[in-house]
Amino acid sequence: QVQMVESGGGLVQVGGSLRLSCAASGRTQTFSRYRMGWFRQAPGKEREFVSAISRSGGRTNYADSVKGRFTISRDNAKNTVFLQMNSLKPEDTAVYYCAAGQASTEAPATVAELYDYWGQGTQVTVSS
Repeated sequence: QVQMVESGGGLVQVGGSLRLSCAASGRTQTFSRYRMGWFRQAPGKEREFVSAISRSGGRTNYADSVKGRFTISRDNAKNTVFLQMNSLKPEDTAVYYCAAGQASTEAPATVAELYDYWGQGTQVTVSS
């Protein structure tokens, strides 16, 4: 079992930045075997993919809506994944969830069903 805890959310003005962190605990001896992802869910909307990173960190994937503004990274030595969010917009307002999925390949995953463990989420609010 792997527990995920997100942090770094908050209230920010349009154009501002936030850095989300997600720390894994539990069976983290094999953290580098997990693909990691960030998803978000805004009020009244379905959960949507934001970004994903492969086991080693060598491959990443982004939703079109955040491409060029968000950067995902990971530190396998610290069992942590990050999401740097710049140039934030009101439509980025949502609860952000990190997720971990056991992976046999280096491919990042954009589909929620490919993730096994989820955090509780952290609120990001972008005010105009």
